[in-house]
Amino acid sequence: MTAPIRVLVCDDQVLIRTGLVTIIDAQPDLEVAGECGDGQAAVDLAGRLRPDVVVMDIRMPGLDGIAATRLLAGAGVTHPVKVLVVTTFNLDEYVYEALRAGASGFLLKDAPPAQLLHGIRTVATGAALLDPEVTRRLVGRYAARIRPAGDGATQDVPLTPRELEVLRLIADGRSNSEIAAILVISQETVKTFVSRILTKLGLRDRVQAVVYAYRRGLVA
Repeated sequence: MTAPIRVLVCDDQVLIRTGLVTIIDAQPDLEVAGECGDGQAAVDLAGRLRPDVVVMDIRMPGLDGIAATRLLAGAGVTHPVKVLVVTTFNLDEYVYEALRAGASGFLLKDAPPAQLLHGIRTVATGAALLDPEVTRRLVGRYAARIRPAGDGATQDVPLTPRELEVLRLIADGRSNSEIAAILVISQETVKTFVSRILTKLGLRDRVQAVVYAYRRGLVA
């Protein structure tokens, strides 16, 4: 029997936190490992409990959700934890900052329960939960901030020409099916390319691949 996905829920509003815990615990393949009401508590609990996914609010007293996400899943974290940000604020700036901090996905609190559960399961598998169109809009808007000045070198990118082609299409917000149609290859082949790209570049998911492509000047 497969072990359930262990989830840590972090939200400063008790009613919302209780609702999230109830929804998650009702699923046979999910298990609430713990709950808390602020970012610092989430970081401390995650270190002790090692959950598979942290469901994280953004606006909280003390350490906010973005700062907590950076400590849990940001660059340089030795044992990163997958973070799904769930918030009432649908602002591009929040989405961008959460993803840049290392979050694997972003959902609004008014999303239906089925979407939340799908999000947890998706993030737990190592995939990113962000619609390609949202990726294109967000990263396009903040590309100048993502790419360091003067960093356009591609010679040290350890990818084959075909892999670079796939990476550019990912960064353009293309789904696997769209990439398959453009390159006239199967979706399974696309999945293989995506897996190779993430492995070679040491990236966790497609969102990180998009940011990588912009930082290296592979797309404009």
